[in-house]
Amino acid sequence: MKLKSLVLGLGLAAVSALSVAADTWKLAVTDVEGMERLQLEWGPFKSALEEATGETFEFFPVNSRTAAAEALRGQTVDFVVSGPAEYVVINKLTQAEPLIGLGRPDYHCAIIVRADSGINVPADLKGKKVAFGDIGSTSNMLCPMQVLADHGVDPVNDIQKTHTSKNIAHEALKNGDIDAMGMNAGSFMSIRAKETDLPYGSFKMIARSGDLPNDMIMVGAHVPAEKAQAVRDAILENKAQIIAGITEHEENDKYVGMDLVSINDGAYDYVRSMYSNAGFPQFDAFIGD
Repeated sequence: MKLKSLVLGLGLAAVSALSVAADTWKLAVTDVEGMERLQLEWGPFKSALEEATGETFEFFPVNSRTAAAEALRGQTVDFVVSGPAEYVVINKLTQAEPLIGLGRPDYHCAIIVRADSGINVPADLKGKKVAFGDIGSTSNMLCPMQVLADHGVDPVNDIQKTHTSKNIAHEALKNGDIDAMGMNAGSFMSIRAKETDLPYGSFKMIARSGDLPNDMIMVGAHVPAEKAQAVRDAILENKAQIIAGITEHEENDKYVGMDLVSINDGAYDYVRSMYSNAGFPQFDAFIGD
């Protein structure tokens, strides 16, 4: 009886120790503003994360990429879901590190022109009007500018660049108001699939990037390495439920078909090159903020 009591007591002590060891972590998503949207779009992910890790996560709303960086630097947020362009700046400002890559399928950009434009290679765009998407966007601005640079076209000085929404750029290209548009290739295909005014072959991609570095979950420099590693391992061991949580809401459809992968900082050097070619060689501030 005494032995049984001792074993039971040790078991309860172990459970108690685990409970004491459990942490409450603050979690932010850089492109989602407001607690209501966080709960709606990322709530299933948070629940899956808590189940997988045994830890408690609380949402920390941020209204800008700069706010996310400041929260990491001030140690008021611990984990941040972010894109490649945001990561490069946040890493420079806070030394936050990539923890898990959110491997988006077909994540690349392209340069698109009208098929009848006579423009066949990026060099043909010198002096012409090219539209890009949101200022600072990885796949809608920085990536297509890098693609031009990779083909010998200076995206700052060799073209007439403008920034607008994807749908407006598409209409402008149709009407001949611009000569090309640079954007996320998947976004273009989605717009093109809904096109009714022109035959499918009316547009062509004259250049595209390789697959871009992953979106990610990054971890603040203040989080103990062993804690970060434990969260990382739990996520990778419970991929299916974490992915299901991320993709449950339609706002995250871009992640459908995704994988969760190990990543390191070196994978983002290509994004640092994008900043340089776009005219921001220090990559220590968010473009457009």
